[in-house]
Amino acid sequence: MEKISALGFLLVISFLTRHLACQGKTLQGNCLTVEREALLDFKNGLKGSNTRLSSWIGGNCCQWEGIGCENNTKVVISINLRNPYPFEEMSEKWSLMNLSGEIRASLLELKSLRYLDLSGNTFEGILIPNFFGSLKNLHYLNLSNGGFKGVVPPTLGNLSNLQFLDLSSNEFEESLFVKDLEWMTSLVSLKILKMDEVNLAMVGSQWMKALNKLPFLTELHLQYCRLSGPISSLSFINFTSLSILNIHGNYLQSKFPIWLQNISSIIFIDLSYNNLYGQISPGLGELPNLQHLDLSGNRNLTGSCSQLLSGSWQMIEFLDLTNNNFQGTIPASIGNFCNLKHLDVSDNALTGSLPEFLEEIKNCSSEGVLPELRELHLSWNKLTGRLPGWLSQLKKLTILDLYDNKFQYPIPTSFGTFRYMEYMSLAHNELNGSLPVSFGQLFELVELDVSWNRLTGIISEQHFLKLTKLKVLWMEGNSVLVLNVSSTWIPPFQLDYLNMASCNVGPSFPTWLKFQKNLRRLYMSNANISSSIPNWVWNISSLLDLSNNKLSGSIPPTIGESNLDLFFLSLSGNQITGEIPKSIGYIWGLETIDLSSNSLTGSIPSSISNCSYLYILNLGQNNLSGAIPKSFGTSFIFQNLSRLVILDLSYNRLSGDIPTWIGTAFSSLRALKLRSNAFSGGLLFGLSNLTSLHILDLAENNLSGSIPSTLGDLIAMSQKVNISTSVVVYLTDNENISITQAIDQDKLIVKAKNQDLEYAKSLSLVVSIDLSSNNFTGEFPNQITKLQGLTFLNLSRNHINGSIPQNISMLHELQSLDLSCNNLYGTIPPSMSSLTFLCYLDLSNNNLSGKIPFTGQMTTFNDSMFGGNSLLCGRPLVAQCEDDDLDQGQGQSNVEDENDDGFIDQWFYLSIGFGFSVGILGPFFLLVIKKPWCEAYFRLVGKIVDKVL
Repeated sequence: MEKISALGFLLVISFLTRHLACQGKTLQGNCLTVEREALLDFKNGLKGSNTRLSSWIGGNCCQWEGIGCENNTKVVISINLRNPYPFEEMSEKWSLMNLSGEIRASLLELKSLRYLDLSGNTFEGILIPNFFGSLKNLHYLNLSNGGFKGVVPPTLGNLSNLQFLDLSSNEFEESLFVKDLEWMTSLVSLKILKMDEVNLAMVGSQWMKALNKLPFLTELHLQYCRLSGPISSLSFINFTSLSILNIHGNYLQSKFPIWLQNISSIIFIDLSYNNLYGQISPGLGELPNLQHLDLSGNRNLTGSCSQLLSGSWQMIEFLDLTNNNFQGTIPASIGNFCNLKHLDVSDNALTGSLPEFLEEIKNCSSEGVLPELRELHLSWNKLTGRLPGWLSQLKKLTILDLYDNKFQYPIPTSFGTFRYMEYMSLAHNELNGSLPVSFGQLFELVELDVSWNRLTGIISEQHFLKLTKLKVLWMEGNSVLVLNVSSTWIPPFQLDYLNMASCNVGPSFPTWLKFQKNLRRLYMSNANISSSIPNWVWNISSLLDLSNNKLSGSIPPTIGESNLDLFFLSLSGNQITGEIPKSIGYIWGLETIDLSSNSLTGSIPSSISNCSYLYILNLGQNNLSGAIPKSFGTSFIFQNLSRLVILDLSYNRLSGDIPTWIGTAFSSLRALKLRSNAFSGGLLFGLSNLTSLHILDLAENNLSGSIPSTLGDLIAMSQKVNISTSVVVYLTDNENISITQAIDQDKLIVKAKNQDLEYAKSLSLVVSIDLSSNNFTGEFPNQITKLQGLTFLNLSRNHINGSIPQNISMLHELQSLDLSCNNLYGTIPPSMSSLTFLCYLDLSNNNLSGKIPFTGQMTTFNDSMFGGNSLLCGRPLVAQCEDDDLDQGQGQSNVEDENDDGFIDQWFYLSIGFGFSVGILGPFFLLVIKKPWCEAYFRLVGKIVDKVL
């Protein structure tokens, strides 16, 4: 038998060899010669192949790296040259495996090729070869992240056996694009289609109908493809086996595709971050196999959260409805989702309280409440009431985010029993009582945020007992909360971020901070600390906010040598003395310097001009003297302070002329405050270059000359401020600390309405000019009326003459106008009565004349606002105008006429009322008394109505 078997085997080999030889396909070392030569030619077109394809030698190509052959015939059926290392890492391993160059048509000799994977390489922007469409036996084609660009060839539509197609790009590549999808309808065997980040902007609105023609499609991945317009309504669903649909991050403006709820096979749906809108049907909650649903970031999807979450989902694991407009409450029925791992309904319109108990879990393999839940996000809603006890029974919970709701009552003590909790945010609620000591047992906790509540009591060392992994601690805004730990306490944690602003940390400076070696952000403002600043503080963090305490001492001369990573420094509102060290200019990465409201002396160091990344410089309310350093505008080593957005030197003893280079050196300025110094000279700096300026405050100096016409060239003041553009710049270090946030530390003040108005987060909405209490002369600057976004204007206590412009009503956003104590003459323009936002006006102590236009908004101001103008008359002043008597006589005559007319009108309306009563009530009483008449009447009315309808 063995001899017969061996003979049979030899006969088969002989037959195959003869058959292949007759077709010109000779075997050479278990590999067809023609295919071996084709592969070698393909290799020669590639760059990097000497390293990656070093095994491509010898006669047996079936043993070469990445080559697969059919067992019997030894024909090549697969090429897998995928780079297994991610491009983003750009590591040495990635480089060794990377291929580029050209792809030669010799691959067409591989007649049986079914599998081709060239993904993860960098083919340097070459086109996808047209001849790929002739590889008729391909079942699998993966060119993802391969560096291809240009149009996807429609010839790929010839691959009728193709089951898998991946053309996805990544953010680092120039995208492929498709002109239309009609060719794709020929891929009748296709099961998996991945085209993430391929540009489909030109395919039109019928793309879904085209893809619906693929009957075996199970996965559709179209993330970031620039799709726009509606999603087609499908009257007939052809891809009934669809299990994955991912079209995240496009520009689709469409109602939610209701036909999705008819695909029972669907497992994964991601329609997030489009512009979908409309009502979500509760029927979506009945999909039996759905495991992943992400509708986040659409903003306008609506529906009842309680109805949707009351569905019969048995398999759901991931549910994200963030940033939409879902309403209602969280139902108790979510307790039935025994496989749920991730629930996020943040940033919606949820109301009411959380259920006190959850429904009993049915048919779950694990016991307990939501036994698989890892993440629960309910932030940015309007949820109220207590935090229910079942929250602490979520055994596997790692993230609990309840930020910005209206939860009340104390935090449950049981919250300290989470075994796996890593992130907990209870911030911006109305929680009261003390922080449970049991929190000290959360040994996996990395981040804790309880800021901006109404917490009271004492925080002791026991609260942090086992928090060895804690990196972020936010407790800001709990003004009655007291930190009481020993001066010798060594914390078990090493923090990256600490915010205890507006808590009671003092009176001594917390010595335990010196053991924090990894601290990057320290917010300790308004913390009731009244001590000197320890020397070790200056190099503890790259963001240092110790503002609004009672800290004393001086800034060390070596600050610029001890912490070169410092980018944010705020010591405002303390009792710091001494001079500003010159070495502060060595910290060239500084973005915010706020030393305002202290007792600093000396001059402004010229070395600050080295801080070329500086956005905010606030040295206001100190005792600084001297001039503004010339180096601020003339440094050639660095780009000086061209990024400066806020410059506040107010309330000091600075002198000299305002430098002429300010307009060119600080062209990005949003606020320039030099108030209450001893500056002299004229306004000679280039105002027209300050195109972003919103606040100009030069009041209470010794400035003179006329107000230049270029004041009207302040572009940012000439238009109404848009709230959406209020944040103008973001600071570095990926911390998203905006200018408005930084100003919140800065407490920028605008002088208006005879009081200091404090603006922080709304600074961008303030447009103000204050040149008061100087020695300006000349006529009223008519060009100011071009600044139609102006909200505050104060030119008082100068020597300005001329008349108030008749078109001053063009300043329709004006809220405060003070022109008092000048030499203005002429009449008050009648158009001022149309300034509907004007709530403060002072025109006193001028030479104005004529009648006050006491109409509209002008009627809201009393006589003191017009006093000191001897030639003014009329209301609200006591002095009457010459034509007042005539007007009064006419007024009396009109009153008499009105009285007569009133008498007639009273009888007129009385008679109408009496006639109306008789006309209505008469027939009514008649019909009540005469029942047959009543029935006949309503039969007639019924016939008339029937004819009309």
